[in-house]
Amino acid sequence: MHIYFSGIGGTGIGPLALIAKEAGYEVSGSDIKDSGYVRYLQAHGIDRISIGQDAQSIEKLHTLKPIDWFVHTSALTIENPDAPEIVFCKSHNIKITKRDEIINQIMADKHLKMIAVAGTHGKTTTTAMLVWLFKQIGKPISYSVGTKLGFGEMGEYRADSKFFIYEADEYDRNFLAFHPFMSIITGIDWDHPDIYPTRQEYESAFGQFIEQTKWTIFWQPDFDKIKLVAAEKFLVLEKTDPSIESIILPGVVNRQNAWQVIQAVHAITAEPIDELIDYMDVFPGISRRFEQIAANVYTDYAHTPEKIRGALQLVSEIAGNNFVVVYEGLHNLRQNFIKEDLRHLFDGAKKVYVVPTYLAREDPKQAILTPQDIVNLLSVPGQGTPSQLDENLKNAIKAQADSGVTVLCLTAGGSGSLDEWLRQQFLIN
Repeated sequence: MHIYFSGIGGTGIGPLALIAKEAGYEVSGSDIKDSGYVRYLQAHGIDRISIGQDAQSIEKLHTLKPIDWFVHTSALTIENPDAPEIVFCKSHNIKITKRDEIINQIMADKHLKMIAVAGTHGKTTTTAMLVWLFKQIGKPISYSVGTKLGFGEMGEYRADSKFFIYEADEYDRNFLAFHPFMSIITGIDWDHPDIYPTRQEYESAFGQFIEQTKWTIFWQPDFDKIKLVAAEKFLVLEKTDPSIESIILPGVVNRQNAWQVIQAVHAITAEPIDELIDYMDVFPGISRRFEQIAANVYTDYAHTPEKIRGALQLVSEIAGNNFVVVYEGLHNLRQNFIKEDLRHLFDGAKKVYVVPTYLAREDPKQAILTPQDIVNLLSVPGQGTPSQLDENLKNAIKAQADSGVTVLCLTAGGSGSLDEWLRQQFLIN
């Protein structure tokens, strides 16, 4: 079977393309622009990747090797239902789906059971922790993680594995396509108002996902929020469990994520808890989650209020009150949605540099919140500075870091984002 992945350079589609290739399928794809990850996929044997998502490119590939299945991101059809690739596939009777259906097909073909990680925040880190722990105890695993790992590929298929670890995203209700063997719910806090207009709709979607799961691990507050009745299929954990503090990873959220993972792996493999804690204590972390870019400069992909609070708790655990924040919001829609949270989110920071929001999937009728608008929201007078990704910001970050202040950069997006800019300006070689 020949599978064509549109948006192959993305963190959701790219790892899946790697998995499909390793599982024996013919793989090709496209992306709107070249990137480091596109080149990474090419270096791993996926060499038929078109830059530019036009009809001519997909037609050329289809002529060379007929395409059986076209897999696309949610964004493609949301932004343009008549995208050239979509039109071409419809006219040539090529199967068109989002990634969820091809994942289910691969699992069925290869007899894999899904271990899903879902939740508003912490999914990627928790998924990576699961992969890490299975690798440490020598259990073969297939998986897809939405970030670069220092201890494995972003996506991997093992013919001798029984389980497929997957970061199950609630955006566009994608996670409702799955019926996992086990799910870890990291936390439920209303998000994506463009998909879930009310809190009740958001929580109901998680309730449905949990009902579709054979066994679920989650925290007591989320169990209560979904209004579930205790059953053997639920393992409900307390965030105040003193055992969590026996884990020495920095950051309360990281320790809580690790505890959920330890409980999951213990339930599946019966490996002793204390040994799993020892392995987890040396978890090396992942790209863009409190990742050090230079001396005293860190980047973190925190974009929801709860995730931002977790990153701020972690930096305060390391630096006390001696830190500043560089803030890049992810989506203007979300910035408007979390206005009230933004007032006090950064109260503990010495200073907040606010750069333009990373825009994607926006409502064209909604006014863009500028850096000055967000600075005006902050409750601490004089704390915020509207900024741009320019020499002035570079000098300000350098001056703060050189004086011993920890600089936490809350970053979003990919190409053109604060994270990419930081790597170009500061990354340690």
